[in-house]
Amino acid sequence: MSGNSSPQPVELSLRQVTWDDVPLMYEIGIDPASCEMAGVKPRTREAFIERWKAIFQDPAVSTRIIEIITRDSSGTELAREFAGSISVFQAPGEDRDSIGYWIARSHWGMGIASRALALFLAQEPRRPLYATAATTNAASLRVLDRNGFKLVRTYLCEETDRYLAREVAEFVLDAP
Repeated sequence: MSGNSSPQPVELSLRQVTWDDVPLMYEIGIDPASCEMAGVKPRTREAFIERWKAIFQDPAVSTRIIEIITRDSSGTELAREFAGSISVFQAPGEDRDSIGYWIARSHWGMGIASRALALFLAQEPRRPLYATAATTNAASLRVLDRNGFKLVRTYLCEETDRYLAREVAEFVLDAP
């Protein structure tokens, strides 16, 4: 991911997703640079809404919004800013728990994904957890490595209606 040259210290919080968050998640999910980095094709608004209707109905999905908290010098909270989302889910056709995250491009290069994943993993008891990233997505590969995920294999992924053809790295995080 590109962005600031050095991570900036910020306070993060994770909270439950609400319907009010869906439009924000859609906007960051159609960002061309983000989609290219992740190796996905953006969903239409209608497909995105339908996907989130299913997610809200699925008790096996654990999704959180990542927020950046701004405080004044006395520690009083001034604002919360949407920075992205993070989830554990079972991909269609799979019977294993996978983790995924999506960070708004305006927050790339700040260490947000690494720190949000660490916070999320401290709250999420399920193991093993799997994750995939395009091998060209160096930032996501670093995020997974920093949080204890181990590379299992790489493979070529054919183009589908959702994914671009690309080489994929698959990771696993076993029990702590």
